[in-house]
Amino acid sequence: MKWTRLKITLIACVLTVPVLLTGCNFGKSSSGQIDPPPAEVESQMLANSDNSPTTAPPAEEAVSTVFLKNDQGLLAPVSLHLPAGTDGDKMTRALGMLVQNGPYRGLIPHGFTGVLPQGTEVKAVTVKAEEKLAIVEFTKPFSQYDAKDERKIMESVTWTLTEFPEIKFVQLWVDGNKLNEMPVNGTPLDRDLSRAVGINLEIGNSTTLSGTSPVTVYFSSQTEDGNSYFVPVTRFVPAGGDQVQAALQELIKGPAREGGLQRVMSDGTQIEGITNSKDGIVTVSIKDDMFEAGDKLPAEMMQSVVLTVSDNSKGEKVRIWLNGEKEVIGTDNQKYSEAVSKPLNINKIPM
Repeated sequence: MKWTRLKITLIACVLTVPVLLTGCNFGKSSSGQIDPPPAEVESQMLANSDNSPTTAPPAEEAVSTVFLKNDQGLLAPVSLHLPAGTDGDKMTRALGMLVQNGPYRGLIPHGFTGVLPQGTEVKAVTVKAEEKLAIVEFTKPFSQYDAKDERKIMESVTWTLTEFPEIKFVQLWVDGNKLNEMPVNGTPLDRDLSRAVGINLEIGNSTTLSGTSPVTVYFSSQTEDGNSYFVPVTRFVPAGGDQVQAALQELIKGPAREGGLQRVMSDGTQIEGITNSKDGIVTVSIKDDMFEAGDKLPAEMMQSVVLTVSDNSKGEKVRIWLNGEKEVIGTDNQKYSEAVSKPLNINKIPM
């Protein structure tokens, strides 16, 4: 068997914590800060709201996935148990989880924090079903944040609310007034927010969006206690190509910064083909000489592919073939050669 250092590392990471497709606990951590984009890039991204990915599957009744800041300043989805209630109640409570030292701080895993300023309250969440729009009204403390946190607040609120299947767009209000720009750094809000704003952007100050489109990929991270989880990162690729192919190529490249997120594929991994069936299944054919027939594939690698493909395609399920083999089993004993869905609740991290 052709073991390499990366293969050993990948499988060691997976075996750190048992992983189930319906309750993901993945990877290793300590990513560095990602520089905020320049103002002109912000404006172009916010105007690009037609590129919203398909919404995530509906959450279970008493579980909500919220986007919290980890100890390296990156936003990550964390699935938390909240009191059951109506959809409106669940949205309000999910946003309440984002408040620093808020009423739900006792439910947040160690190493994670909310991004909304302490003292912020959610006065109301109004859903316009036909427009798939959530109108959120916060109290005045919402405006009392550091300028460097402005984009994280926009991303966290937007990605948390669009976890609900009926929501694709978000509008921000403070004390009865619609925000036309963010209160501190003035990021324009002339269009409703969507997942087109991206998350954990990896771009430099000289980057422009002309001729590009965003893709979101999932790398692994890990808490201090050894609990693995995934972190989404938005990158920009040339427009007009296959979004899934481009996203998987970014996944192969690995994290951009050292001492941060961990890669889940090797430089030798190749994407041989991607097909879309009429019944909503995306089949990804991978070639990687690191593995031989009969090997169990690292669950981290498989789940990262599922999450990345799901967020960049219109397909409802993902199927993975490797080196021509149509029987692919992960170290979590999941058959990834059979169509699997994106987990209902990502990153169930123990307290």
